[in-house]
Amino acid sequence: MKKTQDKKKHSKLKILGIVLLCLFILMIVGWGAFSISIYNENFNQRFESYEPLMFRVEDFEGLNLTEYEFTSDKGQKLAGYWYSAGENQHGIIVLAHGFGGGGHNSYMDVANFFAQHGYYVFTYDATGNDKSEGEGVGGVPQGQIDLDYAVSFVEESGDFPKLPIGLFGHSWGGYSVCSVLTFHPEVKAVIECSGCNSSADLFEGGGKKQAGDVIYTMMPFVRLHELIHYGKYAANSALDGFEASDAAIMVVHSEDDNVVSIEYGLEKYYEKYKDDPRFVFKRLKDKGHNHIYNDMSYINAFNAEFDKWLTTLNYDYNAAENKERFINDKSDYIHTHLDRNEWANTLNEEMFNEFLAFYDKHIS
Repeated sequence: MKKTQDKKKHSKLKILGIVLLCLFILMIVGWGAFSISIYNENFNQRFESYEPLMFRVEDFEGLNLTEYEFTSDKGQKLAGYWYSAGENQHGIIVLAHGFGGGGHNSYMDVANFFAQHGYYVFTYDATGNDKSEGEGVGGVPQGQIDLDYAVSFVEESGDFPKLPIGLFGHSWGGYSVCSVLTFHPEVKAVIECSGCNSSADLFEGGGKKQAGDVIYTMMPFVRLHELIHYGKYAANSALDGFEASDAAIMVVHSEDDNVVSIEYGLEKYYEKYKDDPRFVFKRLKDKGHNHIYNDMSYINAFNAEFDKWLTTLNYDYNAAENKERFINDKSDYIHTHLDRNEWANTLNEEMFNEFLAFYDKHIS
């Protein structure tokens, strides 16, 4: 009788163990699915430039543009842009744009600066941005992939002169221009602003501000998701790119960056390469993220006038029922009041002259 009771007890414990194990697995799978859904909500979106603030080629005197189309990894067509302003250019800068604001357009002033100072500039709209195909970006490693294909297009299409290549990238583009060196060690020089070491850093850094330490329980699923979808690109980091290349590297980051924390970029690189002469580190203060290399005088003045205009509206512009009305009114205000000459000339001239000297030294 006792043996029968023991068997029943053992059987019940075994069933309970199986149930608890199944529940645990379901919890893990559910948390993983939730983590990936949050990742996709943030990164697998389509992004368009905000039309009222878009640059135009005519905003920049002497700037010429030729548009191209090239193919990226899944056959999607990407819009490419070749900028020039003069003859006898001595190098090509391939520019990788940031994340979330649409394609390359908001970096046209950067392209213009280098085009006016001795370089051709090739840039593009990444997958899921502006004129390029793609229902969404997909994920962070796609930036590295599209840049890989862009550099190869410049080198192999036969449409461009055979000149040494440098890279320039901001934010998402900063991560991309460093990590892509693994696949393009021939690049001579790289300037990266406000970037990070690995693709997962963007999710971790942003998520830590929203969810605290909970984000660390999501990261294994995010890394696995990226690895499954992007393979070698997801596994590749900026530090890997530095090891694979002899390119000269300039890293620019602000201590108060609240989008990509400096710990994910400059501080990580400085720890390893502070004594390496091919690296230049520019640690800034109070420059933030989006405008790290801008002179903020006109931008701040325009924003102050815009804030005053907001107080004159005779309706609640935050109310859902007024959303479309406010979108139209805001667009009209910007079209009417934006000084396009000032808007096209907000780059920090001193900083960009440093950038230019860096390229001139290492690209020949």
